[in-house]
Amino acid sequence: MGTPASEIITIDGGVMEGVHSRCFHVTECQGEIINPTNLTKQPHNPGLRPQHLTGLQLVRDLCGGQLKGGEIGSTDISFYPGPVKSGEFVANTGTAGSICLVLQIALPCLVFSVEASTITITGGTDVASAPPFDHYLLVFKPILEKFGVKFDCNIVRRGYYPKGGGQVLVKTSPVMSFLQPVDITTAGQVTRFSGRSFVAGVIPIKVAHAMADSASRIIRQVYPGVPFKIDRVKEPSEVAVGNGSGIIIMAETSTGCLLGGSALGRKGESAEKVGEAAAKELLDDITSGGCVDHHLQDQLIIFMALAKGKSRIKTGPVTLHTETAIHVVQLLTEAKFNVVKDEDHKSCIIECQGVGLQQSSE
Repeated sequence: MGTPASEIITIDGGVMEGVHSRCFHVTECQGEIINPTNLTKQPHNPGLRPQHLTGLQLVRDLCGGQLKGGEIGSTDISFYPGPVKSGEFVANTGTAGSICLVLQIALPCLVFSVEASTITITGGTDVASAPPFDHYLLVFKPILEKFGVKFDCNIVRRGYYPKGGGQVLVKTSPVMSFLQPVDITTAGQVTRFSGRSFVAGVIPIKVAHAMADSASRIIRQVYPGVPFKIDRVKEPSEVAVGNGSGIIIMAETSTGCLLGGSALGRKGESAEKVGEAAAKELLDDITSGGCVDHHLQDQLIIFMALAKGKSRIKTGPVTLHTETAIHVVQLLTEAKFNVVKDEDHKSCIIECQGVGLQQSSE
């Protein structure tokens, strides 16, 4: 793990959508020293945000590494990794920073540890600019299992903007030697829709019903004969912090593909509009012909890169998140990606020859 100073990899954080948090799960798995710079060039919230910093500190703890410049708003950081460790870990954003984003950084590292580990993460479960944690449970987790990744999640408490205070317990198991390559390229036919429409705090249950009914109307106009079931939930006060509302809808296909659409309630926006937004987001992903939704595609890049063999996934239009993830992974590994557009330009096949990273030994 002792990379000489001359071999420190400098990464321009102003490239694409900003690469700071995407570097660290790769470099820790590979044992490379990195120096992301120019983080002020990111288009939104320049520099490190609370959820990014919390994720980087967690990765540091996972490997007993060193993190220099690790402060909120920092624009120049260096990371010196060590071997991945197993154990019990705690991470707290101290805000409503997304728990999903923290876990995105840590999970690829933990699956290559020698023994099972537990992480308790505190922050926001349902916040803007990140998928809701239910997307992790309903969509991300089952798809990741195709790579041979095994982990369990339990939402202890939900937290919303601006208070945060949500908490998730994650238990991971080590991968069996290598991650398996995947081929997710046949969309199939939609066989059912399911989901969850929720409110918390002072927001009445009728808002959950209105979001669900609106989403149902939109979906049934396009898929009138496909089963649709959505739970309408008023979160008990003991398992939710603050006021919040939102909806997630999942589509399952005949070939086992899972796609999700979601939206959060916002001040001044009607519940009907929120439900409509979630439904339209999901339908847009389905009609693009992809086998994974736009939230999921960039999250799979690191696992494709580390798997042993060739992986292929069919997506809708490649997002800037995904382009950035591919850029970073190819800087830090020998994985090779190729993106092939379909003739209609609505869908793409992302191919990757993975490096076949082996489980670490302590």
